[in-house]
Amino acid sequence: MLQSEDLSGDLRKANLRNADLSYVNLRDLDLSYANLRNADLRNANLTNVNLTCADLRDIDLADTHFIYADLSYANLCGVDFNNTDLSYTNLRNANLCCAKLSANILRGANLYGVNLTDADLSNTNLTGTNLTCAKLVLANLSNSDLSNANLRSADLRDANLRNADLRNVNLRDADLSGANLSGVNLTGADLVGTKFDDTVD
Repeated sequence: MLQSEDLSGDLRKANLRNADLSYVNLRDLDLSYANLRNADLRNANLTNVNLTCADLRDIDLADTHFIYADLSYANLCGVDFNNTDLSYTNLRNANLCCAKLSANILRGANLYGVNLTDADLSNTNLTGTNLTCAKLVLANLSNSDLSNANLRSADLRDANLRNADLRNVNLRDADLSGANLSGVNLTGADLVGTKFDDTVD
């Protein structure tokens, strides 16, 4: 059985496949600032785990569970989230540039200030997520469900929002310049101060 003392701050290339690192199993486990680059976390359970400021680049996360985990300020740039459950995960100010999150579950996640530049979020469940001040430049959000999400002051320049569900979304002071809004449902959305393409005379 895996013990918390078996884990240190440097876990590069560690094989943690199928490991149960959840709070229930390892109550004193703290992986904040841990280096998990190139680690294998396939089918691992990281429910409620503290991964604040951790380095998770180039990691294999297929079928991994991060429900209620703290990934704030973590570096997840370019990570492929393959069938990963990120429901209610804290990703505040995390770096997910160029990450592949297509069709994953981010329901209720805290994505305040997150960097999702050029990330793939197509067909993703983002219902009720907090994306305040998030950077979504060039992000692919086509066919995603963003209903009831908070996108206040978010940077969505040149984002692909084709056929996205934006019902009841808070887009106050958000920047949608150059965004593809074809087929978008904006019923009930708050568009006060929202910036769209400048009109050219």
